[in-house]
Amino acid sequence: MKKASLNLPTVISNPEGLPIYFLTGKDYLYQTLFCIHSLSKATKVNFKFILIDDGSMDDLIRRQIHHQLPGSQIITSLMIKENLNNFLPQHLYPYLHHKRSIYPHIKKLTDIHTIPGSSWKLVLDSDMLFLNEPDELISWLQEPKEPLHMIDCEESYGYSEKLMSELSRTTIPSLVNVGAIGLNSQQINWKTLEAWAQSLEEKEGACYYLEQALTAMLIGDKKSTVLDKKKYIVNPSQNDIINQNGVLHHYVDLSKEGYFKKAWKMHSNQQIKSFQVQTLSTIDYD
Repeated sequence: MKKASLNLPTVISNPEGLPIYFLTGKDYLYQTLFCIHSLSKATKVNFKFILIDDGSMDDLIRRQIHHQLPGSQIITSLMIKENLNNFLPQHLYPYLHHKRSIYPHIKKLTDIHTIPGSSWKLVLDSDMLFLNEPDELISWLQEPKEPLHMIDCEESYGYSEKLMSELSRTTIPSLVNVGAIGLNSQQINWKTLEAWAQSLEEKEGACYYLEQALTAMLIGDKKSTVLDKKKYIVNPSQNDIINQNGVLHHYVDLSKEGYFKKAWKMHSNQQIKSFQVQTLSTIDYD
């Protein structure tokens, strides 16, 4: 899959397109590229791709991004550091800085939602593939007014609903999955998030799903755009993968096997065939 990603046709990022954010780097860029290519295949809508350095980007990775995603924007580690210094100085937010150093997932909140500019941001995980036109995502991006999220295949917060609700003083929405997550950066109270993260871990221990739990707490009982779980599928079955059911697949848990053994290959073959047809159509046989 890594080798095949190098041969995917380029996707042009339009500066005026609908903005989509990815946290990525050396270990995940190949998945990011496949996700973006699948989106470009599923719709003719223009997007602006903003790739946030997860801390592993080097000159080679940046050159690859500029080559395969011309026009895309890279938020470098230096830019992230400046944003954090401006919005989340370490002496005021020691716990969030501590988590950044040991728990990369938290960067989907800290590193992305401190980027100046658009208040509403749609963040996509890289381990996903689009199969059909994502009308709901596009509509949200065109006029975001409320949080957006996917529905998980099972509750995956890692913390008790009772504690989460007590800390946030709101009702915790069920089954929030952050594979596709839209939040308003300006509505995030960082002091509150700092306190929540520390309290959750002090009372119930560290957990892989901390970022997802915090996101569910941020959403709370706000009116939200909840993506149809039958179309935006988390942990797709083998049948879903083979028949390409739905609009978007998020390959978590057991579906990782289908992702790495079958799904990307199906997409790659289609991309190659499409590229070959486009190339042949430009040949003047006279």
